[in-house]
Amino acid sequence: MTPLLAVRGLRVEYPVRTGWLARRRLTIKAVDGVDLELAAGETLGLVGESGCGKSTLGNAVLGIVRPTCGAVLYEGTDLAALDAEGLRGARRHMQMIFQDPYGSLNPRMRVGESVGEPLLVRGLSRGLALRTRVGELLELVGLDAGHGDRYPHEFSGGQRQRVGIARALALDPPLLLLDEPFGALDPITRLELQREFRALEGTLGKAMLLVTHDVREGLLLGTRIGLLDAGRLAFLGTPDEFRASTLSEVRKFMEAA
Repeated sequence: MTPLLAVRGLRVEYPVRTGWLARRRLTIKAVDGVDLELAAGETLGLVGESGCGKSTLGNAVLGIVRPTCGAVLYEGTDLAALDAEGLRGARRHMQMIFQDPYGSLNPRMRVGESVGEPLLVRGLSRGLALRTRVGELLELVGLDAGHGDRYPHEFSGGQRQRVGIARALALDPPLLLLDEPFGALDPITRLELQREFRALEGTLGKAMLLVTHDVREGLLLGTRIGLLDAGRLAFLGTPDEFRASTLSEVRKFMEAA
């Protein structure tokens, strides 16, 4: 399949100072020469220990973090080379689902306003058409269309995350980035949403980059699995290949999970 997203030789480095009076300058390689591809309808589960560079890689894909070098190609266009205006236009085609369902929604906005805001800002819908679309999105993620008149504090954590998913789907983006999307939920709600999202994957047909420290979540939702270790992509393959792998990095991560 032709990749929707291609990451080539991606590096993200941060300069730091240490030692007496911070005179010693070091470079931390958060992402160290990563290459990967993602096709439409495919979910890549990017797993690894905390601090291995998973979220930094995801943020570099969306242009939230500028890479030190390398390319992030979306349909052949290098996002890393775009200016602010060009990147803003490209972001219509990619959206993020955040980890924290409590902090990612404006408490002063009704959830219907939050879900419909991307459509309104882009000038794609308003009035009755906007309200109808918001209701459809809420129903798609398992909520009632009438819930759009409620405020975030009236919902549970799992329901808020459903609202966040509906908002990310509002512009019908071909690419979704999920950054620990169920990590802030209790185990029962987390498992419920994982199962619901797995069923939703097949109907959406989108390319998804799932960043998670939970290898079981990556294996459940991913059509392919990538293991990031100290900023490097140590493994990339199918879930079955991951389970059968004898690579020391894979075995170490599986034992620690």
